[in-house]
Amino acid sequence: MAARWPDGMRLGLGLRLRRPRLLTAGLIAATVLTTALSIWLALGLHGQREAEGRRQDILAAARQSALNFTSLDYRHYDRDSANVLSSATGDFKKQFAAQTKQLTELVAQNKSVSEGQVLEAGIVRYDATSARVLVVADSKVTNTAVPKGEARTYRLQLDLVHRDGRWLTSDVEFVG
Repeated sequence: MAARWPDGMRLGLGLRLRRPRLLTAGLIAATVLTTALSIWLALGLHGQREAEGRRQDILAAARQSALNFTSLDYRHYDRDSANVLSSATGDFKKQFAAQTKQLTELVAQNKSVSEGQVLEAGIVRYDATSARVLVVADSKVTNTAVPKGEARTYRLQLDLVHRDGRWLTSDVEFVG
């Protein structure tokens, strides 16, 4: 005959301890739940870091593209136009390349120098393969008509696409 204890434990040949089994089951459940929660939080954090990295890559590419587009010097126009083309793709690249010869002559004839500076850039929308960025840039422009220079402010909308591991400008629009 086994003695019964008030807490449900029984002593004797059929030794049964209910509370330790419940405690073990509870600890196992808590461990599984804690592990699952940790994995879920780690995956969420990784996703946030990946998204932030993508945003920073998009902004850096847009800023550089806008800087290239607003910084042109007749004395180095071949280099400067090559910089624009190296970060361009699609129709924008085709149109700019098609106009390069005419622009080279125009810039040289007017002795144009444009020194750009990106003031602000913000992402309007983005996903894994495309983005739209608004950029505000200032530029000091000197040429034969304004030899002392004049300041210009540009508001640009850049469309970018992700190709071969790089963000490239596929369209540039001057906006309000």
